[in-house]
Amino acid sequence: MATAALDPKDVKIGPGNVDFASPDAVTPVVTPDVPNDDSVDEVQDGELKLPRMASLVVILLDNLLLQISFFIIVSSSNVYAELLGGDATFSGIVIGIPTVFSGIALLPVMRYDKGGYKLPLHISCATSILGHIFYALAYRFNQLYLILLGRIVGGVAFVMFMYCKRYCSDPRFVGIRRRTTLASWVVLTQGAGMTVGPALGGLLFKVAGGAGNGGGRVWNGLTAPGWVMAVVWALFWALATWLYKDEPTVTAPSPTPTPETVDEIELTALPEGLTHRLNASAPAAGEQLQVEATTPSRSASPTLPPPPRRSYAVAALMCWCAMTCFFVLGAWEANIPVFTANGASANGTQAGDEQSGLHLSPTGAGNFIALGGVIAAPLLLLNVSFAKRLQDRYILALGTGVGAAGLLVFLGVLGSGIQVGFAPLLVCWSAVALGFNVASTVTLSLMSKTLPDVVRVRGKAINLSARTSLAVQYSNYTGRVCGAIWGGSGVGVGMLPYVGLELGIVGVVALGSWGLWKDMKAKTG
Repeated sequence: MATAALDPKDVKIGPGNVDFASPDAVTPVVTPDVPNDDSVDEVQDGELKLPRMASLVVILLDNLLLQISFFIIVSSSNVYAELLGGDATFSGIVIGIPTVFSGIALLPVMRYDKGGYKLPLHISCATSILGHIFYALAYRFNQLYLILLGRIVGGVAFVMFMYCKRYCSDPRFVGIRRRTTLASWVVLTQGAGMTVGPALGGLLFKVAGGAGNGGGRVWNGLTAPGWVMAVVWALFWALATWLYKDEPTVTAPSPTPTPETVDEIELTALPEGLTHRLNASAPAAGEQLQVEATTPSRSASPTLPPPPRRSYAVAALMCWCAMTCFFVLGAWEANIPVFTANGASANGTQAGDEQSGLHLSPTGAGNFIALGGVIAAPLLLLNVSFAKRLQDRYILALGTGVGAAGLLVFLGVLGSGIQVGFAPLLVCWSAVALGFNVASTVTLSLMSKTLPDVVRVRGKAINLSARTSLAVQYSNYTGRVCGAIWGGSGVGVGMLPYVGLELGIVGVVALGSWGLWKDMKAKTG
């Protein structure tokens, strides 16, 4: 009776030297490698994993307080600076300077954080308290640059901006299908801070007596934001110390030399008259011949293929997009108090041919900024639900489209030569706040999905997760600093050039997205 021939594609003979006199002499019994359902479930669970809820809440609250600390002075910083001898441009520097020193402090903090988040969390709380105290004491000592010192010290706390974003996309405890969802919660707290901060600053300016209007040398409308936030940060520090715990770091055990697992192939006995050799010894008829099949070693380190080259182009585009979002948002937040207080013309002159007829007080400007955030907040909350179903590239296109529409409408109103009223400015500001906050949701999450977590360069494994979050955060810092300075100078350079530059920067995002649209496809969630 003829038996099935041994197909060399199915079985590869290992180190043993086996000679067969006839190709029909051996009948292999090969069991196919069927994937286990448990392993599939484990992969799916890994894509949906989340960090501890208490620690996640602490991180989100920290991001909220940082945003409030950044924006609480926006409505009154112009008055504060002018009272102590500064101008509107200096006010823009005061608003944007914290991110410069946050970027300087970020690398030293990363050197000692040991891959965790507890150290930067404590640094954030401590420096926030000191920074707000210095800011409040500037009026008491009549020192303009003490405002700057307070913002510089408080800027060290803003290193936590990067850690908040990295925490929500850390592959060690956040699955790939949960990164955009958590990033949308970060953006929601970002929008809430952008709303609460200016409103609270304007309210304190009114309630505490304003500058020289019933206020004292220590407590007044200009210093109250510093004192209030110092107390809030002290309370939060105690809460964070109690609730927050770093996620356990899983370290892979060092490989130990173990015998490799081999597949056993049962062979039929050779017919009489045929011989074989296996390491110079032949088993008796009826015995099982064990042949070493070539299988990948489980103890061997996996090879790490390099990511496609266009993935790095997507990463560069995400950095530009992150810079764009915070440049435009920072510029508008710094410009609105100046634009609505002094009035401005399209070519930069003031008071004569006024382009704005609002003339808002610091309290009114703060409430105006907050109102735009309140209008955008429900849609930002809806974005949390959309993030689970929409691809990141669609969220990016939707956000930049809405924000660009707000800029175009504002440019048209300015170009018409009529005075900008309350309603047109509010509509444009709401569109800008909503659009660019939504667009900033996907910058880090899309980059982390496009690039692998680890790459191997010259035989050394490099963690890309930390580097991508660092690149995005420095892009955010650049946008915040340049945007705040540009917004403070917008009235001086002219409102048409002011909006035109912002549209040009957004245009780069549109062109890059058009060219890399297929490469930006990633998993949802």
